[in-house]
Amino acid sequence: MHPSSVPRTARERARAEITAEILGAARRYLATDGAPALSLRAIARDLGMASSALYRYFGSRDELLTRLIVDAYDSLGAAAEASEAAVDRDDLPGRFAAVCRAVRTWALANPNEYALIYGSPVPGYVAPADTVGPAIRVSVLLMQILIDAVAQGRVPAEDPKPARALEPILAQLPPGFPAPLVQRGLMAWTGLFGAVSFELYGQLHQVVAEDPADRDAFFAECISRWITFVGLT
Repeated sequence: MHPSSVPRTARERARAEITAEILGAARRYLATDGAPALSLRAIARDLGMASSALYRYFGSRDELLTRLIVDAYDSLGAAAEASEAAVDRDDLPGRFAAVCRAVRTWALANPNEYALIYGSPVPGYVAPADTVGPAIRVSVLLMQILIDAVAQGRVPAEDPKPARALEPILAQLPPGFPAPLVQRGLMAWTGLFGAVSFELYGQLHQVVAEDPADRDAFFAECISRWITFVGLT
């Protein structure tokens, strides 16, 4: 919780405590029943609250779901940012690797929250605009590394890539930003979350050894290959 949002009155503190209890119960439901089964009435029953009382904290299931999603994205983003910030600014490969490791570490420690934000969409739920900022925290970190690479002249030789498909993201970058670098960065970004998702959802079973050290080694090699592919070495 940010210092400016720390509850100051008894009523604010009580509301914050009850909100935390509701969110805790909701996260337990994610673990046992999944996001589609999230129910305000069930949570109220588990907490010994009247449904009408719980609705004073979250007006709908979707409002509660949005809070859980924002919290998950913010938790992941904060972990990645802290890891990346600990690396020297000129060490671009090290910064990239730190982000990748932080994403995997967070996902393995928070599998239910990861499934909520990177798993199957919840039927009938449409994420509001206020989820976008938290959702892009990791990608913003990775993009900043590419921006720093361009600023330092550490850009690999360009190869022909169709830029038209990249127009949405190129429009958000400085004019003339090399499209091939963006292409490589996007491929590494999707590779990162693909590798994490495959591991988390059991797709590496009987493909990569189950021993944690072997899984760590496989992921470390993935990071090394992504760094080389992007051109940060």
